[in-house]
Amino acid sequence: MAKKQRWDHRLIFDLVRPGSTVLDLGCGNGELLARLQTEKGVLGQGVEADPVQVAAAITAGVPVYQSDMDLGLAEFKTGSFDYVILEKTLQTLHQPLLVLAEMLRIGRLSIVSFPNFRFQQVVDNLAATGRMPMTKALPYRWYDTPNIHLCTLYDFLDWIREQKVGLVAGYAWRGGKLNPLSLPGDGARAEELLFVLQ
Repeated sequence: MAKKQRWDHRLIFDLVRPGSTVLDLGCGNGELLARLQTEKGVLGQGVEADPVQVAAAITAGVPVYQSDMDLGLAEFKTGSFDYVILEKTLQTLHQPLLVLAEMLRIGRLSIVSFPNFRFQQVVDNLAATGRMPMTKALPYRWYDTPNIHLCTLYDFLDWIREQKVGLVAGYAWRGGKLNPLSLPGDGARAEELLFVLQ
């Protein structure tokens, strides 16, 4: 049985132009970057902190650099990539604003996805149980979650406005379907979000 592809992987694959250069931050086992290299001929580079994931990415033929993004990305030159990708990793970083600034410096376009902590099911679950909520996008207990900086749609839009970042496109994953971002409704309806920035 074929593995079901993640919605954000499908969307990012569609967004990235063939033959472009891609830096994938927190690339994990390199699954997305491997596909972009094979099917779209991108020149890719991954960054990953976990040595087990680094080994898996190398095995998949993905060039990967083992590094802690929270220390910055000074090894990459300004404007050196067409795309810089950060999928479902923003909320796990100790220095999320530093990493976002570095993405915008390094790439012509930045693609960021993250779970929306204002998703109504999350809020309702917290209110009903008095315990940290668990959903498909947030499958962790309070003591083993990697999520340390919780962010909502409006938190992220505030940052975009304050930093005068260009918003190219926004997408919401809601009800098991991908949709263009819709305000104000997606503040509570979107389980996960993806933005293209410049």
